[in-house]
Amino acid sequence: MSAYPNFYPQSYQGMPQNQYQPQTMQTQQYQMPQSVPPAVQQPQSNNGIIWVQGEAGAKSYLVAPGQSVLLMDSESSAFYIKSTDPSGMPLPLRIFDYTERNGVQNIPTAASNIPGVDMTNYITREEFEEKIASLTSQRKTNSRNKEDINNG
Repeated sequence: MSAYPNFYPQSYQGMPQNQYQPQTMQTQQYQMPQSVPPAVQQPQSNNGIIWVQGEAGAKSYLVAPGQSVLLMDSESSAFYIKSTDPSGMPLPLRIFDYTERNGVQNIPTAASNIPGVDMTNYITREEFEEKIASLTSQRKTNSRNKEDINNG
């Protein structure tokens, strides 16, 4: 007996429907139609970069439990890092602004970023090498003077 009603009279002896159909067709015929969820607009992806539309797009992007993703904003020069904890709960969205570097920039060192560090007491490498050369030459003149005194 099939899942579909038979409208032929019972006396009709036609050829069995499923005898000459491939196996895939037979299984497809009897499957109940699945409810298809409405299409959700997926963020654009280009070469591994995930693009979203604004902060709202970043907040609505789904992330697997215990994972982090980098999301690039297609509407402004910003990017987002969205993370979830191992149970799947989203962590606070991290928002960054970016700018392009043009040419060589003076990039601050780690020591200059530490609050409370007075950089005026430090010297450059060139100043250090000059100081060592000066002390070395003074030591040589002092040792020569001692030799002259001992020999004289």
